[in-house]
Amino acid sequence: MPEMEQLASRWLARFEQALHEPGEAALRALFREDSHWRDVLALTWSIRTLSGAGAHLPELRRLAALARAGNFRIDTARTAPRMVKRAGSAALEAIFRFETATGPGNGVLRLDPEGGKAWTLLTALEAIKGREEHVGKARPKGESYSRDFRGPNWLDQRRAAQRYEGRDPTVLVVGGGHAGLSIAARLAQLGLDTLIVDRWPRIGDNWRRRYHALTLHNQVQVNHLPYLPFPPNFPTYIPKDKLAGWFESYVEAMELNYWAGTEFEGGDYDEDAGCWRVALRRADGTRREMRPRHVVLATGVSGIPVIPELPGLTNFRGTVLHSSQYDDGEPWRGKRALVIGTGNSGHDIAQDLHSAGAAVTLVQRNPTLITNIEPSAQLAYSLYDEGPPTEDCDLVTVSVPLALLHKAHQMHTARARELDRPLLEALERIGFKLAYGEDGTGWQFLYLNRGGGYYFNVGCSDLLVQGKIGFAQYSDFDTFTGEGARLRDGRLLPADLVVLATGYQGPQALVRKLFGEAIAGRVGPVWGFGEDQELRNMFRRTPQPGLWLIAGSFAQCRIYSKYLALQILADELGLLPKRRVALEAGAVAG
Repeated sequence: MPEMEQLASRWLARFEQALHEPGEAALRALFREDSHWRDVLALTWSIRTLSGAGAHLPELRRLAALARAGNFRIDTARTAPRMVKRAGSAALEAIFRFETATGPGNGVLRLDPEGGKAWTLLTALEAIKGREEHVGKARPKGESYSRDFRGPNWLDQRRAAQRYEGRDPTVLVVGGGHAGLSIAARLAQLGLDTLIVDRWPRIGDNWRRRYHALTLHNQVQVNHLPYLPFPPNFPTYIPKDKLAGWFESYVEAMELNYWAGTEFEGGDYDEDAGCWRVALRRADGTRREMRPRHVVLATGVSGIPVIPELPGLTNFRGTVLHSSQYDDGEPWRGKRALVIGTGNSGHDIAQDLHSAGAAVTLVQRNPTLITNIEPSAQLAYSLYDEGPPTEDCDLVTVSVPLALLHKAHQMHTARARELDRPLLEALERIGFKLAYGEDGTGWQFLYLNRGGGYYFNVGCSDLLVQGKIGFAQYSDFDTFTGEGARLRDGRLLPADLVVLATGYQGPQALVRKLFGEAIAGRVGPVWGFGEDQELRNMFRRTPQPGLWLIAGSFAQCRIYSKYLALQILADELGLLPKRRVALEAGAVAG
């Protein structure tokens, strides 16, 4: 056995023994005082991080006993234990397996290479015994094994399943983007009847209808959907229309039930029946009421557009569009445009208009983080270039507690500033106000806390520096007029088009719109980190029974859809503990 595997195996053996010894001395000897334990369902039925040995060791020991956790060993089928650098510090990183009364688990251990003590520990539930995913050896047999050649074939069964005649889905997923497809695919493989509804008339329209030049801003290897990775010939940065077509193929290949052209009009929860009463408006105008036991909002971090009241804008005689309404610059060839907002959408739309032959001025309202798309913006995804398969990289990603993530992104941001220094200095010379995120944590934490405030430079910043796209500060604006915008010094910026790249309200606003103030108040803030070091009300139980939320990047949704689906299945099986009950029976309130 290689030396690093021996070290990790010995630690796991001592760990399991210490869990059964009286007192905490043996267990404390295995952990650094500044260590972190993150549990994803395995011992707590929640997603939870505790930091500091004094905080997490008593809970870890007690909950491991209640969950009957044991048989901790290196997972020899996965990436072997190896030396890595995480958040600037060296560690021995090992993927391991274990068992609980509920089902198998896996995890990641990081050991201090000098003292041999644990720095971080992840324990995550892999499956529920007896309800494993229908994949691999557990895959369905298929119609070819049927002896009833006159009975319904596969196509008949698929068409009947998608009609939902005389039945309701167990889970209704609202939103057919990557978040909705990810959770629906996971639920389907666990045998839960799931229907996706999306307001657009065609699968993939949420990408297809966006502006002409759009591509994904992170690389293909990070963005796979569950079970079915992108083909190896896909481009590094996937164009929007290619992605839209892939969504259609994915729905077909994964046999997902999907109603396009269907507006979710909201609903209320029947406490006595334990299900929702929801209303759906179909493309033909008909209305369908359903009673799913679970509703998953998969409408993204960006929901309802923010339309600010800008002085005099109602007097403007040209066209005003929110960035969500913008699709192509070609109709504006030879015209003049003002783009208000300097996030990704604002820059991309300004560049698209410029490429189409419009005269464009980009207007900055708030300081913005700028980073070149390569290599700087990709530093956050360097793990996926280290060699391990995606499944192992995903588990390692889950294992990083907030404190380490915070430090890692400070380091990525500092490195990006050095790499991008010539561009950043040139931007400052034209009056562009730069930001680097809270505590210098960069674009990833801007996304995780507020859903925007940055731009991955794919050329627009260079066009600004070269003067090919105009630039102005909104603080210099006086008011809009019929012809454009008048500045405080009296100059006029004439315009035929104003694009408001002013962002979106957070997910809580959509909860309020769809379910009312009472449920929104019960759920509370959504997205951004809470005191428990986790994203608030995301990927786990909310205070509203039967309501779940999933959003974020392709990678986040691929990773956490697995754990969200397991929680919904556990709820169906009666395995989740009752809410607001103190730690007991191997679980915590969700």
